[in-house]
Amino acid sequence: MGSLAIRNTALVLTARVASRLLALVTVIATGNHLGADHYGQFQTVVNYTALVAVLVDLGFNTLYVREGARHPGELSRYLNNVLSSKALLALLGLLVLSLALGFNGLGSLIAAGFALMVLTTYSNLLRNTLYALQNLTYEAVAIVLEAVVLLGLVILGIRTHQGVAYFLWAYAGSYAFSCAYFVTVLGARRMVTFGVRLEWTLIRRWFWSGLPFALTFVITTIYFKIDQPLLYALRPHAEAGWYGFAYKPFESLLFIPQSMLAVVFPVMSVYYHQAKERLQPTINLFFKALVLLGWPLTVGTVVLAHGLNGLLHLYPQSEPALRILALGIVFMFASNTFIAALNAIDRQVLFTWAAAASMVVNVALNAALIPFYGYIGSSWATVVTEVVLLAAAYVMVGRELYRAPLHRLAWKPLLAGLVMGGAIWPFHQATGWTTLLVILLGGAVYLAAAFLLRALDPPELALARSALRRDA
Repeated sequence: MGSLAIRNTALVLTARVASRLLALVTVIATGNHLGADHYGQFQTVVNYTALVAVLVDLGFNTLYVREGARHPGELSRYLNNVLSSKALLALLGLLVLSLALGFNGLGSLIAAGFALMVLTTYSNLLRNTLYALQNLTYEAVAIVLEAVVLLGLVILGIRTHQGVAYFLWAYAGSYAFSCAYFVTVLGARRMVTFGVRLEWTLIRRWFWSGLPFALTFVITTIYFKIDQPLLYALRPHAEAGWYGFAYKPFESLLFIPQSMLAVVFPVMSVYYHQAKERLQPTINLFFKALVLLGWPLTVGTVVLAHGLNGLLHLYPQSEPALRILALGIVFMFASNTFIAALNAIDRQVLFTWAAAASMVVNVALNAALIPFYGYIGSSWATVVTEVVLLAAAYVMVGRELYRAPLHRLAWKPLLAGLVMGGAIWPFHQATGWTTLLVILLGGAVYLAAAFLLRALDPPELALARSALRRDA
């Protein structure tokens, strides 16, 4: 199972990299076409749909992955109950979303926002079946196709001079494609059978078990998304656009730890019930892998923010926010280790408390900083929030299971990243395509430093090599 998880992680990450490159082109094209004010509207609606989506989810998606991995014979039963319950919950979501958008003068975008919210949550639920079964070849294909469909719709909208509503419908359309794809694959491969099913006893039990997941989803969504509506309400609308453009590269990188989390989480869940002795080594390796990937992204983005801002065609005002947000990347990555651990050992309530502490910090900092410092204040609030979340989740895991030796696991990757930073610092004012050359130089220096420092121990390297050499 550990080898399969490594192979699946490599497969999904490869697909995610390709899709995120396409998505980055999509976001940049959309933002430059709409302009700062209208892009601020677009991003505000997207954030509200994410906030309200918890009413349609109720934590069932995460619970479905965990329980489906433990009891694969019950997948069809679980899936049909959740699919059916979401249809009812969507009505409540429509009411709340309508009130939120109407209050902010965005009533004309309710229909598009509702479609985006519902199709997103259904798409995520259906694809979670593949994660529960650790059968991710079809998921890798879906990830890329979804990005291609979205890019095509966005290009069409730009060429036909469409407004905000069209681009919301375009995103909803890409998720509609994903839903159709997953229904076809799951049905054709007989992984599940579809049907309408509402077992109130099961739904009631899952409601209480999933409530911590739902609360955590609300809390994390608030601290990830609330800054945009606050900026939109308290500052000139253009600031919401500047910040939203800087936030997109930061948020886009979240696909790396989330993709890895989606693969590792069901494995940890099974280990906790069937092979507890494998859980601690898995936590250590997962943390080290996340730091190995997150730290060079932090260092590289901080040093090369000027060139990256121009290369990505962000708004000029987005550059300082991009540099500040980069400081939070490594913390955003590493915290996923302890999120997975708490959820896998049935201590999701504790992570809810950790996330709640982060939310309080984030909302308080945004409320205090935005009136005086605008989008720059929001950037710092995001970084501090990521630090608080990592610290709180680490303490929770240490109390319930195991206090991972972070200094021993992280010092080699951190040192390799500093060596890389020193190598690329002379080129920190690079612009245009020269920035890409500097990125390649930094990557080569980082890999060499990590190799010389033996950032991965020989047993870890051996496990990775054996896993990647086998057929999936």
